[in-house]
Amino acid sequence: MELTIRPLNEHDYDAILCKWWSDWGWVVPQKDFLPQDGTGGLMILDGDIPICAGFIYTTNSGVAWVDWIVSSKTYRKKPQRKNAIEWLIGSLEDLAKRTGHKYVYALIKHKGLVDVYEKLGFVQGDAYTTELIKKL
Repeated sequence: MELTIRPLNEHDYDAILCKWWSDWGWVVPQKDFLPQDGTGGLMILDGDIPICAGFIYTTNSGVAWVDWIVSSKTYRKKPQRKNAIEWLIGSLEDLAKRTGHKYVYALIKHKGLVDVYEKLGFVQGDAYTTELIKKL
């Protein structure tokens, strides 16, 4: 099969993404915490099989934030899986460029994902951060 890309839709959060985050043992972000209420991102598919997805937060500055990259834990085709994740991040970066942003920011913990970002030209900033969130 050939890999394809599409925007996230209103059904992806409940039907696909929550399971993926849970499968990896990650905390599932609230839908309204995500860009465009869970539709502000892209998904890569192998035919009709979803492989990975990610989000982009746009800002009123030169920065766009790419985050919440997640993948199917059961999709293990190589090299399609790696290619899909690289294509996803590159496509989110292209989207940032097209919307007038000059920088792409990412906050990543997963070593394998850090390696993909670095391969795509990202450089590490500070490594001593603590993630803090307050619900208003």
